[in-house]
Amino acid sequence: MTFENTLAFAQEQDKQDELAHYREQFHHPVINGKEVLYFTGNSLGLQPKSAKEYVNKELDDWAKWGVEGHFHANNPWVSYHEILTPASAHIVGANESEVVCMNSLTTNLHLLFVSFYRPDAKRFKIISEAKMFPSDRYLLETQIRHHGFDPDEAIIEISPREGEHLIHEDDILAAIEENADELALVFFGGVNYFTGQLFDMEKLTKAAHRAGALAGFDLAHAVGNVPLKMHDWDVDFAAWCTYKYLNSSAGNVGGIFVNDRHGNNTELNRFGGWWGHNKERRFLMENHFEPMTGAEGWQISNAPVMGMAILKASLDIFFEVGMDKLRAKSLPLTAYLEFVFNDVVDQFPDIQLEIITPEDADKRGCQLSVKLIGTDKSFFQALTDAGVIADFREPDVIRLAPTPLYNSFEDVYLFGEILKTLLKSWS
Repeated sequence: MTFENTLAFAQEQDKQDELAHYREQFHHPVINGKEVLYFTGNSLGLQPKSAKEYVNKELDDWAKWGVEGHFHANNPWVSYHEILTPASAHIVGANESEVVCMNSLTTNLHLLFVSFYRPDAKRFKIISEAKMFPSDRYLLETQIRHHGFDPDEAIIEISPREGEHLIHEDDILAAIEENADELALVFFGGVNYFTGQLFDMEKLTKAAHRAGALAGFDLAHAVGNVPLKMHDWDVDFAAWCTYKYLNSSAGNVGGIFVNDRHGNNTELNRFGGWWGHNKERRFLMENHFEPMTGAEGWQISNAPVMGMAILKASLDIFFEVGMDKLRAKSLPLTAYLEFVFNDVVDQFPDIQLEIITPEDADKRGCQLSVKLIGTDKSFFQALTDAGVIADFREPDVIRLAPTPLYNSFEDVYLFGEILKTLLKSWS
């Protein structure tokens, strides 16, 4: 496709977009009396208009049934999490037995590490990316200390090469091979939160297994963004949040993937809770923990129904659209943002704003990270004041995410016009 930085071109692309009408299924923020350009679905997704209806149904059942809603609500609360499973499994490319929605992201990762990080004197090292999301780094440090090891010795961080922003996957593979005898786990963000780099999770998993290690992923910036095949790639475990691309509201429930070959092993060590106990015997209140098979065996507590109702509103949309169609729109939409951005910035050679996300569309999702060179955070604030909602990550990166469910080509064009106005005043 040959792009043009014109309103007519953008509007024509929107006319041809078979997903364009989904934009109207979301609330778009109005700030200072003006609808903003929202490019931060990678931080918090927009609210589905259906969310209020879904929550109200549960509020009505609570009013009607009280505690009996656990069994007599339209969607019985005792099994509410189960109705989220088909769409979740579709989105991450898993068998339904391998997925469950529960808890929150880092809580889930800690619970999974109980099972999948079992270091010993020989195998205790973890390979991960440098500049990973801080919560993941804190996870690694504290898990390693919990087992009596030194994080500085146990964590092997793979950094970009000198003068570069992105990690070479060959460097990851080389580190796996070099540390094969001592390696316990390969753990990466599927999409790096800072640069937007999409890693080849299948390749990393195979390399980990060849080394006798396990492979796990934080899918916070990948789920609902890029097509995933957790089962086919033979990933051991993964976890994700649902409030970014999955639009489930701030801090809402997360999800996990546990490969069936682990999930069917009820002897595998894990922390127990009554919702992970054999559901046929759950209410007998027995003393001995009998884990369910599949990912459900990692559950701790009963479902937070109101939050899950919001998630269901969004997942129903995802299940209707499908990840293939979302990816088919995401690719040209993100490429158009890249084109418009470069077209504008090239007009102002004295101001350097550099996209550090991979140029290769197969190596990124719908996020573009822009490094501020020769300016500071005040530029981001000016962008916000002008009606563009993105986000800033220290020390100098603005992240823009044109989300295919509710962003349009016209949004991208209008962003370019605002950017041009700001750069004129900045130069």
